[in-house]
Amino acid sequence: MNYSSVPNALSILRIILTVPVVMTLLNQQYFLALVLFLVAGITDGLDGWIAKRYSFQSRLGSILDPVADKLLLVSSFITLYVIGLLPAWLLFLIFLRDVMIVSGTVGCFIGTGTSKDELLSPSKLSKINTALQIALVLFLVVIQLHPIQEQWTTIFFVTVATSTVLSGADYVWIWIEKVISQEKK
Repeated sequence: MNYSSVPNALSILRIILTVPVVMTLLNQQYFLALVLFLVAGITDGLDGWIAKRYSFQSRLGSILDPVADKLLLVSSFITLYVIGLLPAWLLFLIFLRDVMIVSGTVGCFIGTGTSKDELLSPSKLSKINTALQIALVLFLVVIQLHPIQEQWTTIFFVTVATSTVLSGADYVWIWIEKVISQEKK
């Protein structure tokens, strides 16, 4: 294996880890779910760091990384909803934002004639939102092992909901700017 494919291999590992994370959550094996999700989270940080540090960035990697993130997070959120740890309104909000981003990205590439070789990159707010969503999954699993006061869970839900809405709005703003700049050309 070529060293330049390490970031993509880490993203693929994160995709593969989605199944055992979901299964351990469904089976209420929270400690194992926590460990697996932490490993997946570490691969998320490592793949980007390695790609940037060693100039291994690629078009495939710019697609694989967010797909791996979305697959792991959405699967985890759906599972957390199914087992009664995540409210339906927050699941709906997260899902709606993700559908909007996928649709908007495809529309933006088609509508603005963006080059196929251009790397996809998340906005800063999206990176913050992803970090908060990962933290929420970890938080919901940890409190199954060590329960805390309900108010902290509500605060975390509202924080993630806020970052989800702001991140979605940020993407809409980016797309509007891109369309306007294309029309000026």
